[in-house]
Amino acid sequence: MEVKIKQIISHSVEAGTLAVTDWDKLPLPQMMIQEERARLHNASLQSPHSQPSGYPKSIAYETNEPKSKKRKSSDLGPSDEAGGRIAPWSQINGRKTLESRISYSEKRPRNDGVSANGSSKSFPILDGRKKRFEHTVRGTSPVHPWRKTAIHDATSQAPEGPVVGRCQDLEKGYFRLTSAPNPDTVRPLPVLEKTLEHLKRKWRQDKNYGFICNQFKSLRQDVTVQRIKNGFTVNAYEIHARIALEQGDLSEYNQCQTQLRALYAQKLGGHPTEFLAYRILYFLHTSNRTDMNDVLADLTPADKQDPAVKHALDSRSALALGNYHRFFQLYLNTPNMGAYLMDMFAGRERLAALSAICRAYRPDVKLRFATEELGFESDDESARFICDHGGQHFLEERHDGVRLMTGKASNFFDPALKAASARPGSKLGI
Repeated sequence: MEVKIKQIISHSVEAGTLAVTDWDKLPLPQMMIQEERARLHNASLQSPHSQPSGYPKSIAYETNEPKSKKRKSSDLGPSDEAGGRIAPWSQINGRKTLESRISYSEKRPRNDGVSANGSSKSFPILDGRKKRFEHTVRGTSPVHPWRKTAIHDATSQAPEGPVVGRCQDLEKGYFRLTSAPNPDTVRPLPVLEKTLEHLKRKWRQDKNYGFICNQFKSLRQDVTVQRIKNGFTVNAYEIHARIALEQGDLSEYNQCQTQLRALYAQKLGGHPTEFLAYRILYFLHTSNRTDMNDVLADLTPADKQDPAVKHALDSRSALALGNYHRFFQLYLNTPNMGAYLMDMFAGRERLAALSAICRAYRPDVKLRFATEELGFESDDESARFICDHGGQHFLEERHDGVRLMTGKASNFFDPALKAASARPGSKLGI
């Protein structure tokens, strides 16, 4: 078929009739092939040396090229496919065709687009297949009959904008949303403001963190689904973050801190420098140098002048220099609620300082000296810390008081320090 089309076009180009030929009225290539074969067959019956006329030699056939004995699928005419003529290989030795020898189960009807006798395509089935994929081709997903109700319900219930709550309850438990929020269970902003004051009173009175945390998570959820972003939102997140810090709940604190960073970027008020200092101290606790470097790079001169931020930066500098004396002086004078964060890694730094003291001072030091250097408030706390890490046999009581035998201790506390550095989340008995 392709060869015939090329021959026709080449002949028209050579004859100079390419632009004037009426291609709409020209017979199809397969019809030309059938007519040529018919003429060739009739001519061979009359005279084996006769040549068919009606078409130029270059279009009708090529005398120099041998005729292939194999028939291509493109050479079959309409009469061949419609049953007008059966291919020779389908009727060899009088056997049935391959299609007629294939049996199909009655319970499983054929659905491949071919009729039962195998003679032609089933156009209704093919048309049905085509319609099945019309929606996909157009860029929309197909809608099946059994899904129409569900899709209609989801579309009718989908909110077009933020939810506006109608609930008037001050206390409401937190439940993770698994569907679109119901306005009847969401509290509007005026009710949320009353809820926040109510929760602050409950916390001062009862100190029940489990209840308060659940209520604050519910409050934050109502704020989120209504897309409320103002000074009230900042205040609610800050209060919850402070309570979480006081209770050592770093999971809730981190969630609040993440939201507060986005809210502070919108200049909605609050105390951004206070929580910036908390971030620096938190990265000291987790030994996260990458995030610490990002924070330091984003600091402005105004941020560095804030007392809380300056204290956090001084603490970072003291740890970087190994100046435990300066670090524990800062530890005892931490502004705001930063002491709760410093408590989380003070035990690790005390072990590092104790190891340094044991290597630097020989043969012993007064326990009072260790108490002051490690930031303890009394000798009893210092002695308890040493005993908790297995150093009780290094404490000796003499006439001038209890002394720590640093010469014997030497590197004794190094394994405990290594274990503490490997798990920064441990408080290590501060």
